[in-house]
Amino acid sequence: MKNYMLLALPLGGIVLALASAVPAPDVAGRVPVVVELFTSEGCSSCPSADAALRELEKSQTVPGVEVIALGEHVDYWNRLGWKDVFSAPAYTERQRQYASGFGTGSYTPQAVVAGRYEFVGSRSGELAATVAKAAHAPQAALSVAVSGGQARVEVRSLPAGTPAAEVLLAITEKGLASQVGRGENSGRLLRHASVVRRLLPLGRVRADGTFAATAELPLAPDWKRANLRAVVLVQETASRHVVGAASATLQD
Repeated sequence: MKNYMLLALPLGGIVLALASAVPAPDVAGRVPVVVELFTSEGCSSCPSADAALRELEKSQTVPGVEVIALGEHVDYWNRLGWKDVFSAPAYTERQRQYASGFGTGSYTPQAVVAGRYEFVGSRSGELAATVAKAAHAPQAALSVAVSGGQARVEVRSLPAGTPAAEVLLAITEKGLASQVGRGENSGRLLRHASVVRRLLPLGRVRADGTFAATAELPLAPDWKRANLRAVVLVQETASRHVVGAASATLQD
């Protein structure tokens, strides 16, 4: 079910930088592709989309691709019977920005692949095919390393012709689930793809296509460190296209 709702909330722009003329594979030889799933525990159509992305994230069955899942729980369902504990206005606003560019309304479950393609997130076949297509786009050259509660981010180059771009850091946690007590999913145990716990703009990529920063990682005590990852995105400011991504596990 597509539930259209356009909402406006304050949020800084986000961008991913670092790229070359050809896709830049990670150390395992795979091209990172970001899949953002705008979802809610209050939406009865969302569990199947979460399951599709969770399976793709776990199996990594798209040849030559590393699927990076970003579950972004919107808050506009919270007034309809169940408050999603993982929801935040920032994810609602990020979806609104995408909706403006795509010319769609905001709905759940909505999948956005590499900031370029959007569709109903429960379409598992379309999800895998779109991820494979997105991997052919030129990619930025970037890296992220985590140590001592900090993330060191470096963007070395952007694809030729990339306009203004910004770097974004997301902290994700896998293995999360909720027993829903009310609303459309009342009585269901919902298991999620990696959930975005924090979404932090780090700054703009320089005119020469480079960027470097060290960011503190704001971690809550109840997050399971073994399940956390730092995900860096380079995203064009105007088009919202994600032109690069990298991730790292959190280490003690």
